[in-house]
Amino acid sequence: MNSPRFRGKVVLVTGGGTGIGRATAQAFAREGAAVVVAGRRADELARTVELIEKDGGTASSVTADVAVEDDVVRMVETTVERHGGLHVAHNNAGVFGQAAPVADLDADAWRQVLEINLTGAFLSMKHEIRHMRAHGGGSIVNTSSNIGTHVRLPMLGSYATSKAGLSALTRAAARDHIGDGVRINAVSPGASDGPMSYRPGESRAQRDARLAPVIPLGRVGTLDEVAATVLWLASDEAGFAVGHDLVIDGGATA
Repeated sequence: MNSPRFRGKVVLVTGGGTGIGRATAQAFAREGAAVVVAGRRADELARTVELIEKDGGTASSVTADVAVEDDVVRMVETTVERHGGLHVAHNNAGVFGQAAPVADLDADAWRQVLEINLTGAFLSMKHEIRHMRAHGGGSIVNTSSNIGTHVRLPMLGSYATSKAGLSALTRAAARDHIGDGVRINAVSPGASDGPMSYRPGESRAQRDARLAPVIPLGRVGTLDEVAATVLWLASDEAGFAVGHDLVIDGGATA
């Protein structure tokens, strides 16, 4: 690579303390971006910043709950104040929620999943777009999922609904704001090597033995593979991709 794709860019990553968010934040930083990671757990965010800085990158963190609009406003304003702008956002914050049949889902658990996974992405996009359209445009990538939009699994009604809604919202926002110079897409990972791929108390070997047989490629995806997909969608290389939902799941939904 002759020149880092995101040199001089400011990137905001929600859910940046672990998993896909951390891997993507690190990848953006390696490509020259100043990265702000946001989330609810300050210690996890601090670890992401530490890893990026140890690798020679530029990063900072802001504690925020994406389901709270005042927090989202502060998150975007803090990013702009620290680094002078906002060019790329990866809206990745999400929770898996309660695993239960629809008739047995707890209403509060249902609301929590939709508030974080769907409303949180809406609020994040709302305020990211407002800044971007006033300052020459930008690129947004939302983390959806192959569950809900591309495959249906039992016991995951709230999660599947939130992610199907997010994919629909991504397309709607993409059409609404491409004229503002804001290009919006989604990535839909399948099982990848992050905390959400594990059941309680499950080892890596147990997780792999459970998931590998249902993935045609025969393995769980790496976080770096998902991060590379996010960076491509956010980059000028994907400049003609608008409202796209890019599945990366080892062939599980092929």
